[in-house]
Parts: sequence; C-alpha cells; structure tokens
Amino acid sequence: MRLAFLGTPEAAVPSLRALKDAGHDVVIVITRPDRKRGRGAALLPSPVKSAALELELTVGHSLKDLEGVQVDRAVVVAYGAMIPATLLERIPMLNVHFSLLPRWRGAAPVERAILAGDEETGVAVMSLEVTLDTGPVHAERRTAVDAKSARDLTGELAQLGASALVEVLADPDLLALPLDQVGEATYAEKLTKESFHLEASKSVELLERTVRLGRAFTFVDGRRLKVLKAHSSPVSGEPGTFSEVDGAVALLVDDGSLVLEVVQPEGSTPMSASSWRSGARIDFTTATWN
Repeated sequence: MRLAFLGTPEAAVPSLRALKDAGHDVVIVITRPDRKRGRGAALLPSPVKSAALELELTVGHSLKDLEGVQVDRAVVVAYGAMIPATLLERIPMLNVHFSLLPRWRGAAPVERAILAGDEETGVAVMSLEVTLDTGPVHAERRTAVDAKSARDLTGELAQLGASALVEVLADPDLLALPLDQVGEATYAEKLTKESFHLEASKSVELLERTVRLGRAFTFVDGRRLKVLKAHSSPVSGEPGTFSEVDGAVALLVDDGSLVLEVVQPEGSTPMSASSWRSGARIDFTTATWN
C-alpha cells in the first residue's frame, strides 16, 4: 500500500519501521522541523526523521509537502499538530493513539492514565477525524499500567500500536469496518510545569505517580530538587517536613511519605538520595519541602 507517514517522537518510530518491514511503500514522511535540544546550538532532527533517513525515505517538514502526493492512506502517530479538514477529505488517515478510546482523548494520554491511577490502558488504531480523537476504532491492544514509568509504558504502547497498525492494514475487514467508540469520553489535557511539582498538599499516592512521569521536582528550603525515582511508604507526619524511613530520606504528607531513591540537586547531576543527603548540608530535622 502507498502510504504517507506523519510522526515526530521516539514513540512513533516503531510504527514507521513496522510499515517498512511489512512491505508498504512509504512515499513520504512528514515530521516536525529540526530544533535545538539541550544546551547546544545545533539543530537536531526528530527521532522519526532520523529513522526515516536511515530507511532512505523522503522527509518533509510541513503538511504542504503532501500537496500533489498520491497515496492510498496516511498514518499519523504523535505528529504534534492538528490535521486540517481539507487534507483529511483528500487523504484518509489512520491514527495510532496511546489510550483505550474514548478514555483519554488528547495530548497526554499516557501521563493522564498514570496520574489517574488507571489499572489498564492500551492503544487504539482509529480513523482520523477533524474532531479530537473521535474516530471509529479499527483495533486496540490492552496492557496493565502497574507501577510502570511513563517512559516504559509509552515504549510498550508504541510496540503494541505498531503491531496493531500492521494488522489493520493487512485485514480488509478491520480496515473497512471500524467500530464506533463506546463509553464516557475523558480528555488528556497537556501537562504544564506545575503538573510535575511535588507539593506537600498532595496525597502520597499522587506524589508517587507524579515521579513516574519522569520530570518531578520539589523545593527543599527554597532550592529546586528533581526527584527521579522514589516509592511510597505508609509512614506519615507533618506535611512539608522530612523523616527517615528504613534509613532513607522521606518527604512527609498527611497520608504517608515519599521515600527518595534517586534525585538531582539544582546545578548537579543525578545521584542516589543517600549521596545527596550526605553532601547536602541540610538539617533535615528543621528543613521543609514544597
């Protein structure tokens, strides 16, 4: 099948590779423009662009690059921009979305599933519509959330989505007869900086889930501290203070505590919480966090 592929992050790469491995003719890959990443000044390609160039595929950075391109369908996986109705009218599109629709339509389905404490999530291959993630579903795959990090869960869903996508394109019935979404719709709004802020007013369960997103931080006596790995404990106390749980530093809240395992102090590199404790010059009997 002649296809166009639209995607940008690492999570979209398994689907691109799966299409190529299945023998589809990927005529063009549309991805977001190169951008600066980290502190260097050099422009770097998206993960999808890097994979496409490795596969010797044509790459474009704008939807306008699809003008005049003749394909049977397009596949969209985390492209990063809305597709206009005029383009959808010309090219039917499949979308690989990382949730069990209609739950968690929108920009951050994996993160919202973790924060909400969902026991199960999955991936859906749906027909793309102008409205946000409302299209009928051709196939879905399910997996347990467990205590997985957002990074690990996204990687797992990316592989499941790639497999489901190839299956849909190979099965005329799955392709032609998608099922309407059933159930209550919820929306996965984009996360903000404050979504990752560990605050003493939150429950220990929510703190632990936030750490699993991968960008959690708090402030210890006014200095920023990233929390890269931690686990919850039932030991509770005065919110915003510290305790020691099994020899480790723990952030106390009303219903438990967050036991620190790996942290990154401001202006430093990641380290074990015990190393941070030894060199921090902080009196944890009087220090506060929030």
